[in-house]
Amino acid sequence: MDALPSFDDIRDAAARIAPYASVTPVLRSAALDALSGASLHFKCENLQRGGAFKFRGACNAVWSLDDEQAARGVVTHSSGNHGNALALAAATRGIAAHVVVPEGAVRAKLEAIERAGATLHRCAATQAAREAKCAEVQRATGAELVHPYADTRVMAGQGTLVLELLQQSPGLDVLITPVGGGGLASGVAIAAHGIDPALALFGAEPLGADDAVQSLAHGTRVTTVVPDTVCDGLRALVGERNLEALRTHRVEVITVSDAETVAAMQLLWSELKQVVEVSSATVLAAILRQPQRFAGRRVGVVLTGGNVDLQALPW
Repeated sequence: MDALPSFDDIRDAAARIAPYASVTPVLRSAALDALSGASLHFKCENLQRGGAFKFRGACNAVWSLDDEQAARGVVTHSSGNHGNALALAAATRGIAAHVVVPEGAVRAKLEAIERAGATLHRCAATQAAREAKCAEVQRATGAELVHPYADTRVMAGQGTLVLELLQQSPGLDVLITPVGGGGLASGVAIAAHGIDPALALFGAEPLGADDAVQSLAHGTRVTTVVPDTVCDGLRALVGERNLEALRTHRVEVITVSDAETVAAMQLLWSELKQVVEVSSATVLAAILRQPQRFAGRRVGVVLTGGNVDLQALPW
């Protein structure tokens, strides 16, 4: 399931998830416009079901299954938002969800996954351990694997937010999303250029997990980066197909330091009055780091999630 979705796949996904997903608002802030020198339109996926955009992709995957597949349930590996999203999506169809979680995951996110009704399976904090545990659960249950970002159905679901955003804020010049595994960035790129091929596309990536930037620069996927960032949602290495989409759609990725990201997170809390998680704030940090790229333009800014551990704020 690792082919790239088409624009038609994204439109189909929008129809499929419409009964379950929220149409999230677009918020504006005069103070943040003044600070950036741009017209910023914040797509608030922190207000999506489950507190993150990931519900879109998970819901599309769950409702794409035939009845026989669905009866065996779904499985994924996730340190937080995707696991929570898959558990919530599975509940809308009344099927089992299994989530493999690495040691050291954010406690608040794990509690949310359990509350949503999933069965947790713990593993070591490496990609290899996650995948091995997933395979073990699959063998035992027959559950369908729904990969966090390399699954076509997931990418298509994530792209649906663009269909909403471009209706809510017509005439945007630019879109920017955070980049982790690339499921969101690739889905957004395909959807955006399906509607308006002239849209400029940007990604924001932590300096301490800059594998997408390095991969785009080298022309081949770089897998040697050991993530070191407070942005727990952006530590995954960009997927092969996801990288292909970024390259095809000329997505420019800007790196930001953790300090810049935390400062941007505080600005979003204080000026936009939105509780967003630190990974979400990379987009504003990128705009403020390179304001000349965005000055005078109408910018769609995707705020990806709001699942914050209030006992462990990054400041």
